[in-house]
Formats: sequence, structure tokens, C-alpha cells
Amino acid sequence: MSDTPSVASSSPSQAQLDRFAELFNQSLTLRHFGARMSFPEGRKVVVELPEVQPQHRGGLGASAVNGGVLSALFDFAIGCTPALRDPTRRCATVQLSMSFERPATGPHLRVEAVIDNGGPSTVFASAKLMDAEGRVCARCQGVVRVSSQPWASGESPATN
Repeated sequence: MSDTPSVASSSPSQAQLDRFAELFNQSLTLRHFGARMSFPEGRKVVVELPEVQPQHRGGLGASAVNGGVLSALFDFAIGCTPALRDPTRRCATVQLSMSFERPATGPHLRVEAVIDNGGPSTVFASAKLMDAEGRVCARCQGVVRVSSQPWASGESPATN
């Protein structure tokens, strides 16, 4: 069996993307982390950390959000960009490159990710992380591998 997926003839509907996000948001990982994802207008992935918790902090003393948390937010967002093309196929982040431009502080954070380029089995994406005031604090470029296999649940990576 090849692991090059067939190319979808059209973009997924907003309803398909909303269902993917709904299931992913119910996963233990996102619930524990406190993050939420969505696909506004079907053109980008948004991952929000609506309430920065004390355990998220730790960079530059106690006020900035730790770089590991920022990395996880980027991985969630970049890793879900292939759903913008086909939310039924398994995918996995294979590379992330981040630049931290300013401390990420404040009560909540938002990551927006878009597809820059790619083919049927590889997606190149970029993202930016913003603080509560909309200032860009970090940027990321990533590569995501797309499989021909569907998600185990049939609808999203969330299986629990």
C-alpha cells in the first residue's frame, strides 16, 4: 500500500472542518493543555490558549510563557494544516523551525497557521503566535507528512 494519498478533488466543507476541530478539541491532550482549535473560514488553522495558566509560564522568569508550551501550540497548529485539504487523512509533523521574537506574556495566546505549499504527501506551512494584544511573539515554519491512511476514528486524530 502506498502512503501517497489521493488528491482530493475539492476542499473540505466548513462543516467537515468544524467536525474535525470539535473532535480534536475533545481529545485528552487538548483538554489537559487547555487549548482549542478551529478553522475560521476554512482558510487557516487557529489554536488558542484562552487562559494562560501558571504551569504554562516559566520563560524569562515567571511572567513569559515557556518555549516548550509555545512549541506545542505551533505543533498543534502546523500539524493540523493538512486538514484544510483533506481532514480524513492521517498526518504528522516532521519538522518545525521556530523563531522567538519577544516574550509571550499576557492572559491568552493565539496561533494562526496556513499552508504555504505542498503536494499530495507533504505540506509546508507557516504560523505566527500572538499575545493578547495581537503582537507577534514568535513565528514557525513546518513540514507535515500526509498519509494515505485515514484517521483511526475516521474523522480526526482524536481517539479519546
